[in-house]
Amino acid sequence: MPDKGEAGGNLQLSEPQAEKARITLAQKQDIQFMRDAAGARAQPMAGFNPRYADFVDWIIGITHEIWEEKGIGKLYDYYANTIQIHTSDGLIYGREAVFAMTIAALAAYPDRRLYGDDVIWGGDDVAGLYSSHRLTHEGTNRGWTVYGPPTGKRVRYSGVADCFCRRNMVVEEWIVRDELTLVMQLGLDPVKTAKEQAAKARDQGLDTQIAGDIERGIGQYPPPKWEAEESETFAPEAFIAKMFHEIWNWRLLNKTREFYAENVVFDGPSRRAFSGVNDLQTFILSLLAPFPDLALHCDHFCHVGSAAAGYRVATRWTLRGTHTGYGIYGEPTGKPIRLIGVSHHGIHDGLIRDEFTRFDEFALLKQIHG
Repeated sequence: MPDKGEAGGNLQLSEPQAEKARITLAQKQDIQFMRDAAGARAQPMAGFNPRYADFVDWIIGITHEIWEEKGIGKLYDYYANTIQIHTSDGLIYGREAVFAMTIAALAAYPDRRLYGDDVIWGGDDVAGLYSSHRLTHEGTNRGWTVYGPPTGKRVRYSGVADCFCRRNMVVEEWIVRDELTLVMQLGLDPVKTAKEQAAKARDQGLDTQIAGDIERGIGQYPPPKWEAEESETFAPEAFIAKMFHEIWNWRLLNKTREFYAENVVFDGPSRRAFSGVNDLQTFILSLLAPFPDLALHCDHFCHVGSAAAGYRVATRWTLRGTHTGYGIYGEPTGKPIRLIGVSHHGIHDGLIRDEFTRFDEFALLKQIHG
């Protein structure tokens, strides 16, 4: 798919021009593995389905097999029996639970489509391969869901699935979906629905207990300063880790322009979309105000790209805080929160030019109203 600034509108390209445009785009995105003319495997993938040439091909392909082709039984081939799936609502364990979730989702949205928007990955076929798969979900609510009877509403929302994979199987997964956008598109009141869902989980003994101190530092000490070893070459993962720590944990919003381009483009949860550093600072403050003790811990990084083409970095993180301040979530409830989130950053010339961030804001509402 071309960039919005390239070959857009009604411009028609001849076949040689179109091929050249595709090659140029591939070079920009630094696609390292591509199927050759004979269809041979382009990346070591010991134990993985030989139908797929590389890991990105495999992640996109098995998603299509299971969801678009409705090959639900393929879960036996691609998901470990003891898989653990982590969400902001808690842990889901075992392949049979994945079967139940998949069947319920397809019954509720029979025309469901999962579009793969990007895959950032790392690892190898020996130690294991890790993917951060950005998706757009689309479908029509024609069946029952946890929210009630069919609404007939058309929904479109995004999410990220981070997967750790070995020998043709997903063995652990972290799912982050823009559930609040889904709830609103179904025509439901978010706060009322969150309270109902939280009460239901409580009655079933499924509510998540969150306890313990939220540590940005130890005791009354401030957060530790960033003291990573300096490198002669640009290290994209260390750059992102430093950004999260200094801006979010140290509250050094004055350093935003050291990490972000002035015209950064931001795509966030619940349809937040804006450009520019000033709006980014406002977004950060909108989360710090209701959760003054908020702390962000980076759990995993992977990246693709190069200095010439630019880097794409995927970061999975955990957010903790206590709802003791006023802000976008209303009157303080004093309730603690814990959320899983994922951010994809595009870095060019040493600055972040675009950011895609998702966390489950509906799970947040359930936690503060539970």
